[in-house]
Amino acid sequence: MQKLGFENSRSYYPSGTETPYSDQSSEIIENTASTSNYYGENQPYVEITLDIHEDSVSVYGLKSPDHNGAGSKYEDPGKSLLRPGRSGKSNSVLKRIASSVSTELKRVASSVSSSSARKPPRPPLVRFRRSKSRAELALKGLKFITKTDGVAGWPGVEKRFHEITESSNGLLHRSRFGECIGMKSKEFALALFDALRRRENVNGDSISKKQLEEFWKQITDQDFDSRLRTFFAMVDRDADGRLNRGEVRELISLSASANELDNIRRQADEYAALIMETLDPYHYGYIMIENLEVLLLQAPMEDIRDGESKNLSTMLSQKLKVSQSGNLGERLYRVVKYSVLDNWKRVWVMALWIGVMAGLFAWKFIQYRKRSAHQVMGVCVCIAKGAAETLKLNMAMILLPVCRNTITWLRTKTKLGAVVPFDDSLNFHKVIAIGISVGVAIHATCHLACDFPRLIAANEETYKPMVKYFGDQTKRYMDFVESVEGVTGIAMVILMTIAFTLATPWFRRNKLNLPGPLKKTTGFNAFWYSHHLFVIVYSLLVVHGYYVYLIKTWYKKTTWMYLMVPVVLYLSERLIRALRSGIEAVSILKVAVLPGNVLSLQMSRPSNFSYKSGQYMYLNCSEVSSLEWHPFSITSAPGDDYLSVHIRVLGDWTKQLRLLFSEVCKPRLPDENRLNRADSSPLNNIPNFPRILIDGPYGAPAQDYKNFEVVLLVGLGIGATPMISIVKDIINNLKGNGEEEGRGSNGRWSPNHNMVTPPLSPARKSEMFRTKRAYFYWVTREQGSFDWFKNVMDEVAITDRNKVIELHNYCTSVYEEGDARSALITMLQSLNHAKHGVDVVSGTRVMSHFARPNWRSVYKRIAVKHPKTRVGVFYCGAAGLVKELRDLALDFSHKTSTKFCFHKENF
Repeated sequence: MQKLGFENSRSYYPSGTETPYSDQSSEIIENTASTSNYYGENQPYVEITLDIHEDSVSVYGLKSPDHNGAGSKYEDPGKSLLRPGRSGKSNSVLKRIASSVSTELKRVASSVSSSSARKPPRPPLVRFRRSKSRAELALKGLKFITKTDGVAGWPGVEKRFHEITESSNGLLHRSRFGECIGMKSKEFALALFDALRRRENVNGDSISKKQLEEFWKQITDQDFDSRLRTFFAMVDRDADGRLNRGEVRELISLSASANELDNIRRQADEYAALIMETLDPYHYGYIMIENLEVLLLQAPMEDIRDGESKNLSTMLSQKLKVSQSGNLGERLYRVVKYSVLDNWKRVWVMALWIGVMAGLFAWKFIQYRKRSAHQVMGVCVCIAKGAAETLKLNMAMILLPVCRNTITWLRTKTKLGAVVPFDDSLNFHKVIAIGISVGVAIHATCHLACDFPRLIAANEETYKPMVKYFGDQTKRYMDFVESVEGVTGIAMVILMTIAFTLATPWFRRNKLNLPGPLKKTTGFNAFWYSHHLFVIVYSLLVVHGYYVYLIKTWYKKTTWMYLMVPVVLYLSERLIRALRSGIEAVSILKVAVLPGNVLSLQMSRPSNFSYKSGQYMYLNCSEVSSLEWHPFSITSAPGDDYLSVHIRVLGDWTKQLRLLFSEVCKPRLPDENRLNRADSSPLNNIPNFPRILIDGPYGAPAQDYKNFEVVLLVGLGIGATPMISIVKDIINNLKGNGEEEGRGSNGRWSPNHNMVTPPLSPARKSEMFRTKRAYFYWVTREQGSFDWFKNVMDEVAITDRNKVIELHNYCTSVYEEGDARSALITMLQSLNHAKHGVDVVSGTRVMSHFARPNWRSVYKRIAVKHPKTRVGVFYCGAAGLVKELRDLALDFSHKTSTKFCFHKENF
């Protein structure tokens, strides 16, 4: 005889508090069922904890002793014995409990008393009590429509439905379901459509507006259990409530396809076996919805994130509050003050340049106001000559920012970097180009539109002082234009217009949709060759300055004086570069064409090639073009005995270079994705290998990272290349300083036999190395990109025992946390990393994040951990992220005691 007793208990929650199911009333019932035989001997009992709602009942705990009476628990957080069903009231549920629970209790009692069973029966499924944090995760998780989809609720879906079905009699076909609801991943949308169609018993491949609205309610249902059932039903096509290995594999493939994770899709069978091994330990061959729910709510590193987030919020709540003054003058003063403090290097350089330009213009203007030419041509000649004087200086100065060897020497060997913004050398080059454009426009306009017409219109008496400069008066306008001064001036204007136009981002980056023939005249090559037109421009400028109007004395023709020093310096640099790079070509050691269309070259390092992490060098391949030199960041570290670069194949030059190496390597390297592998074959003995020349190194903003104790390194896509060199350099320095274990007596160290680090030279050891903490954020869209620096990531994870370097890989093709399309990937990532120590997305030991980083949170974490510290922020990548990172650096520098110094190198 069985006896069931029910006792209400509310001890789980304080009186008056809500349960995690805030929209339902719940009672926690502890039930004890005991069996006794007619001899009065008590048989093993079972304790079960139930959660009874108005319309559902769930079992939260099931406890029974073993056959020896020692007592054992059958509890599995996250699983459900009685799946919530829909009924009227809690009293109706109570009436049905006895028969439902009795059946389960008999099976449990039988299982625990039977010690001879070879294969244990499937344990009872018990639903875990969702804690407050897990309830919050459930509310956020498994969303089918998120902010990345761009549909503003049902009105937006309804509007799009009418647009799509305008020609289909108000019926939406299955193939356009994803487009209608705003879901970009087509395969996932089709599977979702089929699942909803089965649930709603809809026949056919088309639905009406009313059916779509019902689908939309299911998709946007705020109840996690409802969303979970929909997610489960996407591959449970026979609706038996079970998923076998094939269906799990299909679900993995579906999620991988939606997130553009080709590697995971190819290994779907292997990962399906991992999930089955975890969720089906007794090898029943299937898993149930309750098993899936457990893992979906595990939330890797949840406690760390939650605790850290609360800590950050508490610590920064006061620091980031800046009192807003109601006085407009005070607010304006604060803005100006911060602007000057943040940009004082640029301010003084620009102020000096503008002051010199204004001084030269005023000096020349006043000088010509006193000359007889002013009586004939008026103020126009004064303005033209003032503009010409600024042009002379600007044409000389524009060469200085592109003297790369000189700038590298100044920033590396001198202390000028403390007051001169060498990072902005190219920007200053562009500013001077704008100054030249303005000067040319003023000078040419004043001469052509004002001075020449006035000379023609002047009467004989007024014109008389001009005879010694222009000869007899002419009434023909073209006589002035066809003179040496006119021809050289107009030619320079035309050539500079071509060069300046092709140097703009629209033409240099091929951003314009031009017809086929015109498209070939744009791009980097067009920019490169058109800039060499300035050889002709400078030659014409010297001639133009020699035949200048209104000056006959040779020492007053000062154009050559302005140009002499900068031109000689620039030509010397070009000569040094040609000699230095042409003496000895480097040998190619390893080659690989990596995922993401990246060509990786590992080259021998010349004995006199000394560089710093973050710097770059130029490459030349005569078989592609003997004249073109292209800059690439150095990805090897100064302590390495080789040089390496990673080249993103984009333009004509890089495409041709990739083709050359691919043709040579194809017979020897059938698997091209093998760089940074110890078993890669040396290639320097291939006789027909393309000849590579290098020139450098040259200074870059990232090379100054050693000036900071804490650095934040941000790389976007291929922009990670200089940051990788820095990361490797930090590791090498830590080893050299004895802060890391693992170095042998010969000074070499290799954690996985894939990488050998040479001993550090005395010069390297003596360098000032202040960096004690580094945060590296690498953001890329393609999963294959992580193969570029896989070994570096693994080496850091293995060797950095003191956690000096914190690595964060972000894959933006994966949907953000909480999205149903990435939920299974998150679960799989956690399982695989726990078992094998390898991330399923990056293939490294570093766990990847999904979507884009919250940069404000990144700055917050660093500000909290490193108060009263100067943090160097170094960014390399597309220009789109520069403003956000710079603004955040300034914002946190003003509002916290941590000072962020931003440096950028965008391409």
